[in-house]
Amino acid sequence: MSRLTHVTAGPYAPPAARRELVATSADGSRLHVEVHGEDGAPAVVLAHGWTCSTAFWAAQIRALSSGHRVIAYDQRGHGRSPVGSGYGTAALADDLVAVLGATLAPGEKAVIAGHSMGGMTVMAAAARPEFAEHAAAALLCSTGSGRLVEEAQVLPWRAGRVRTRVTGAVLGSRAPLGPVTPVARKVLKYATMGPGSAPDKVEACARIVHACPTPVRHAWSGVLAALDLDAQLAALTVPTAVLGGKSDRLTPIVHARGLAAALPNCVGLTELTGVGHMSPIEAPEAVTAALRELAEAYVSRSDAARSDAARSDVSHPAKEKTP
Repeated sequence: MSRLTHVTAGPYAPPAARRELVATSADGSRLHVEVHGEDGAPAVVLAHGWTCSTAFWAAQIRALSSGHRVIAYDQRGHGRSPVGSGYGTAALADDLVAVLGATLAPGEKAVIAGHSMGGMTVMAAAARPEFAEHAAAALLCSTGSGRLVEEAQVLPWRAGRVRTRVTGAVLGSRAPLGPVTPVARKVLKYATMGPGSAPDKVEACARIVHACPTPVRHAWSGVLAALDLDAQLAALTVPTAVLGGKSDRLTPIVHARGLAAALPNCVGLTELTGVGHMSPIEAPEAVTAALRELAEAYVSRSDAARSDAARSDVSHPAKEKTP
């Protein structure tokens, strides 16, 4: 019955950040940001999904911190980021470019990855000049650009208006999730994970999701229900890999296939058998491998070192915190 916001032991327990800071978005919203790994190393920026937090990337942060600089942040209203002054895809884009500006030197390139709503954040920001300045490559992980409620298979019904209407009501419910119980674990596993997901993975996901405040979960559900980022895909011209789970009920694999077909510069589609929506926790090695391959291919250590030197001469609009 604990309300812990994440597990505290094992591979999905978030490691301590080397440093923490606060990035300020365009509307004044403050975002909790963590930096892990080595200064001067190739940078990877991680944007988590709806109802999650930086803790969702624990396995990737732990695996990549040796040899990379890993930057993760809490979306507004999630984790340690306050609610902010509004919700929407423009806010998602504003927040991402604020994090890039607060953590990367001018012109420094990084792999920018997003899971679920984090992937939508990448798409929403793709046309921003700040994104173009910093993005060397991207990873879209278990995400989609539109028709999320219509395509969702959380309810085992035939596709149509009834399923869409009821799915929207379920995902947008104002009912609190409450504490993590055996029943809650079963519901979350069915809705968001593959049938073979191990108990420690289910527990890690449940702790994170149940920690999301109910008003935040509800408000972002409305944004996702109305999502239409198809036009923004044309602006995502950097090399982009797509990854999805074939047992994903929230963003079924049809979304990943559609993204791969529509992207101007798709460099690979990975379909994971038996994996649901929570791919960074369900299939941590596959997600980590995709990030590492993109960093090795598109972000050089020498470029990172030069940017690290430049960063020492630049003052970013961020406030350092002691972890």
